[in-house]
Amino acid sequence: MHEFEVTLVVDGPVDDDQVIDKLYEAGCSDATIGSIDGVGYVDFRREAASFSEAVLSAIEDVESVPELTVLRIEPDDLVTMAEIAERLGRSRESVRLLISGRRGKGDFPAPISHLRSRSRLWRWSEVAQWADIGTPEDQQRARFIASLNAALELRHQRGELAAAERAAVEALAG
Repeated sequence: MHEFEVTLVVDGPVDDDQVIDKLYEAGCSDATIGSIDGVGYVDFRREAASFSEAVLSAIEDVESVPELTVLRIEPDDLVTMAEIAERLGRSRESVRLLISGRRGKGDFPAPISHLRSRSRLWRWSEVAQWADIGTPEDQQRARFIASLNAALELRHQRGELAAAERAAVEALAG
């Protein structure tokens, strides 16, 4: 068994003492619960055989409390240029040059959002693989978080779609 750290961002009243008691009873005795600017989170230090087992069991435990829904997992896979610089241990200017292809091996991953904005977003899993940093396990963990966050977002948005739109999205998602 290994100990893994994961933060779940949740929707629901995490500041409510009854909800906190329910979380503890649901198996979250290895968690710290709080909120920042009205956004709830549950920080885990969970022992499990694998990272995926730790994350999935944490989600299951939190969502066994009817008042709570997991929205996403942190650290999020979506990163800004500043966050890329921090994670790579480089300056923002150095990362800007990597992105533009003026430095490094070229072929930096394309941003996934805000293409025409100064606040573009990239997938950390793609950047980490491009930069060949971390172990293959670290890279797999980043891809797993990205995939789970996409599934959680799909689950969240699906309920707001009309039936035909929902069917089209589900067909596309497979």
